[in-house]
Amino acid sequence: MPKTQPTVVILTALALEYEAVLDWIEDPEELTHEGGTIVEAGRLSGTPWTVAVAELGEGAVNAAALTTQIIAWLRPEALLFVGVAGGLKDDVEIGDVVVGTKVYAVQGGKLTPEGFKARPEVWHGSHRLVQAARSVLREMKNEVRGHRKPIACADVVLADDRSAFAEYIGQHYNDAYAIEMEGSGAAHAAHLNGQLDALVVRGISDHANPDKDEADASGSQGRAAAQAAAVAMAILRRLRPRDHSSEPGEGAAEEPRHRGDHLDFRNSVFNGPVVGKITGRP
Repeated sequence: MPKTQPTVVILTALALEYEAVLDWIEDPEELTHEGGTIVEAGRLSGTPWTVAVAELGEGAVNAAALTTQIIAWLRPEALLFVGVAGGLKDDVEIGDVVVGTKVYAVQGGKLTPEGFKARPEVWHGSHRLVQAARSVLREMKNEVRGHRKPIACADVVLADDRSAFAEYIGQHYNDAYAIEMEGSGAAHAAHLNGQLDALVVRGISDHANPDKDEADASGSQGRAAAQAAAVAMAILRRLRPRDHSSEPGEGAAEEPRHRGDHLDFRNSVFNGPVVGKITGRP
């Protein structure tokens, strides 16, 4: 019987985030869930991991629903949400990467005669993944400016740093270094799964201010997505599967790249319905 390969799912919201991650994956094969959700799955060279990449679209509700479906389908050992975000602090620059030690869902609260009182929900990044990220960012300090900080999540595109909503974020989520739209949905789905390691990794593409459109037009989103993907791949290279079937470092540097070989995903990786499979990418 073929040996089961440990699996990591990487979720993205936008096409450019998806492509930035997929650039790292060897010989991806397209798999379709019976509900219609599509992923591309392949190997991350030099690691024991099979990586499945999905593009979910925008919004926390959508992310939560599709993340739940993908977890039940692919049964991964770890899950990362990788993409771009707006920076909330003066010392966060475009192209920096924020690894979410916490993810806030910011829109819950109670409206009273005394004003709005926030009732935030928060999910912590997996200790295993945060520790791997800390080590990786130390090693990559000459390549990327990294921050291990909280991330705020709201179904709002923030393009005015002087707005009432920006002030609300600053008052109630003052330690957040970035703001995005999907992380809380994915983190909540992973939390409900129980033992699944999860982490949000975001590249900073703008400063969540009126210059956002100008920054996006300059290509900042593509650069930020590429930086986030590079950090995510470095984290996976540091992470070892829980079964400890191989010792740390064993086979990592020596493992060849097999561009012509394909894993039998139906039999060895996924425990779920696969409707269609397309080998390779153009």
